[in-house]
Amino acid sequence: MTRHQPTILALLLGAVLGFALAVSGGVFAQREPVPGDLPWQDARLLAEVIERIKADYVDGVGDQELMQHAIRGMVAGLDAHSAFLDQEEYAELRIASEGNYSGIGIEVSSDSGAIVVVAPIEGSPADRAGLLTGDVIVAIDGRAVDSRGLADAITRMRGEAGTRVRVSVERGTNEEPIEFVIERAQVEVHSVRYEMIEPGFGYLRVAHFSETTLTELATAIAALRGVSGAPLQGIVLDLRNNPGGVLEAAVDVADAFLDHGLLVSADGRTREARFRLEATPGDLARDTRLAVLVNGGSASGAEIVAGALRDHERAVLFGRRTFGKGSVQTVLPLSSGHALKLTTSRYYTPSGASIHEKGIVPDIELPRPQPVPATAAPLPGTPLADRDHEVRLALDWLKTGDAARDHAGLSHRPAG
Repeated sequence: MTRHQPTILALLLGAVLGFALAVSGGVFAQREPVPGDLPWQDARLLAEVIERIKADYVDGVGDQELMQHAIRGMVAGLDAHSAFLDQEEYAELRIASEGNYSGIGIEVSSDSGAIVVVAPIEGSPADRAGLLTGDVIVAIDGRAVDSRGLADAITRMRGEAGTRVRVSVERGTNEEPIEFVIERAQVEVHSVRYEMIEPGFGYLRVAHFSETTLTELATAIAALRGVSGAPLQGIVLDLRNNPGGVLEAAVDVADAFLDHGLLVSADGRTREARFRLEATPGDLARDTRLAVLVNGGSASGAEIVAGALRDHERAVLFGRRTFGKGSVQTVLPLSSGHALKLTTSRYYTPSGASIHEKGIVPDIELPRPQPVPATAAPLPGTPLADRDHEVRLALDWLKTGDAARDHAGLSHRPAG
């Protein structure tokens, strides 16, 4: 299960807030830049624009600030997931990969000119406040944001524990933005949660992928076996609203349930950007059936795990189409403590499929859950399978081999 190749700090899902993760994989690498000649016409145009701004812009702007803006715009113009990181952003990124950070705990990405919530980190201030996957962030502390200022928005939502931030979002068909006042916190993130659903059947929730995920997963499976007192018959692996994280951790989770075979491959222009990662011998849940829950908040690393387990027929996927983040970002250290988060690869599931901007359609599609009125919410202590209909359906399949085809709204993925 253990890998010894160079560490891949994944940022597979775009930008991370608080937790600063994304499904892409970020490889900390140091490469010498390749010199090239900038066309003199373009260089002259850039110099002309800078001089015009310095002379005529309503406020005075220094050369360094203008160059920072120029660099950010150049990188951000490549795609939604590449970014130029200043010293503070780079330091926060490195801390975030360890699962320990100060902020509100939310994953965001830019989509069609908007900053969209991919998923709040489970148990984070944002999660407790009620932010949801799909919310569009329109203002922070009363100041409007847009996708061009994604890094700035992330920085503004982060801050010292105990301080507060106002986040305004547009949700669904609501005519007016919804405002949340969220108190920042130092978040100690445990990526794996577990419990017994019924005797012989366990539940594993992987909320994101960090450097400790594989260890937490192995501990959880051992604990479930101990509670069961017998071999586990089935496990529901919950990847819903998992925004991704450290690529190596996601690959290790897939490897934990597979004995052999390709887990993920990537293709790019450089040698480092092209790789194939294979499973190593040993299945932590050998002879245990797997049902995997996914939805539109399952991104990057979660999609790598889901794709590998399905392509190798190790698990059946339940839920809704996943997010569709199939690119890899490499974090390249620069001078003076800066860094470049650059899209360097596109990754593929073991079958060779690219999920980028497509997502993964589950084997058994489930209808979107309807909002539950507060008066009808399950009472504390209600068993998991009774308060979560999707967990119940996955459990039914684990117990009977059938996904309750008679349930209204279920559809099955066509073959091919």
